[in-house]
Amino acid sequence: MVAVLAATLVVGAAVQGLVGLGVNMVSAPVVALLEPRLVPGMLLFMGLATPLVMLARDHHDIDWRGLAWSLPMRIPGTLVGLFLVATVNERWLGVTVAVVVLLSVVVTIRSVELPLNRFTLASAGITSGITATATSIGGPPIAVLYQHRPAAEIRSTLAVYFVGGAVFSLVGLGASGQLTVADVGIAALMLPALVLGVFLARLLRGHLPSDSIRGGVLVVCAASAILLLVRSVA
Repeated sequence: MVAVLAATLVVGAAVQGLVGLGVNMVSAPVVALLEPRLVPGMLLFMGLATPLVMLARDHHDIDWRGLAWSLPMRIPGTLVGLFLVATVNERWLGVTVAVVVLLSVVVTIRSVELPLNRFTLASAGITSGITATATSIGGPPIAVLYQHRPAAEIRSTLAVYFVGGAVFSLVGLGASGQLTVADVGIAALMLPALVLGVFLARLLRGHLPSDSIRGGVLVVCAASAILLLVRSVA
């Protein structure tokens, strides 16, 4: 199981290093299949660590204005997400993870272009807080707004957003007793996989067309989510 998790996280971190998000979209369905008890806690630690590694180098072109409207709204969203974690059993949490990923894939494929303003940023922040805390997948709502911005701005802005958002969700889960020692231990064990993934992304940057990368990610995410959905329902 550890080897599969590590390989999945290498791929997810590499994807996030290339397009700005992906570590939990790729990893959440696989982790939920292998060990549901690690969702969302362990993956939120991964969602915190990956952008920190990225920001060590990619800390330019950050849209601080957009973050000022979206990031604080993670707090009310986190509270709703905590309620879901406390009340939804593992089976339905698996269904929720699968549905969130599939909806994210559909939205990304359609390339919906939304205006980047106070209302959309705040709405995305709330939605992201709910889905991140409940399923560990909080990137798509905010990424949809930024998907047509320059690549460097997407990567750096989303990295800051993911760091702040993961802190909110982890504090909430810790305060409500939803984090375990296993979450922390396995997250620490998986850190080298994240570093390797980000390093691979830097090597691949400029050599692979972003469209082909995104297409491959969507196929993997959709296949994993469908498999998780079938298993959870069955």
